[in-house]
Amino acid sequence: MATNNEIITLPNKHLRERSVKVGIVNEAIKTIIKDMQDATIDWENSRKHELGVALAAVQMDKMLRIVIIREDFEDKKNKEFTVFINPTITKYEGKISEDYEGCLSIKNVYGLVPRYEKVKVKAIDLNGNEFRVTAEGFLARIFQHEIDHTNGILFIDHIKDDADAFYNLTPKGHLESLDYEHDVQKNSILW
Repeated sequence: MATNNEIITLPNKHLRERSVKVGIVNEAIKTIIKDMQDATIDWENSRKHELGVALAAVQMDKMLRIVIIREDFEDKKNKEFTVFINPTITKYEGKISEDYEGCLSIKNVYGLVPRYEKVKVKAIDLNGNEFRVTAEGFLARIFQHEIDHTNGILFIDHIKDDADAFYNLTPKGHLESLDYEHDVQKNSILW
């Protein structure tokens, strides 16, 4: 069983590299997906105020275009994930709005990130069949965040020059602003 210790974090350079498409969904790919799910749940179990909602294979140091997204964000007891192999956003729609994001691969940093409110996504399932989904709100944000991972882009890259967009999580579960110059701009781990 994979653990959260297998999730790579910055400054690991692989997080800034593009992942490759999956050619065939075989047992090795299914094992990677199972490991992704196990590591996400183990990460969540190690946190008091956070939920593991999604993970990209690159975060397990597997340079493959695979994303898993939790089926129910409201029920922490539901540990089921939907698998998206070779996911691609085919259309961005709606307004761009800001909301808070964190990442299992970026320790102690959260950000107020602009994203489209609606996206259309195509992917392949575990049986190799193509399918499409339309996502709005929080789910649309998750798709954009995770598909960015497959392209070597992190949420902090979208807000790099916004001094007011960076936060950390307090022990009581509240977000508080980070000192941009000290904690962000000159942080050699992030950049």
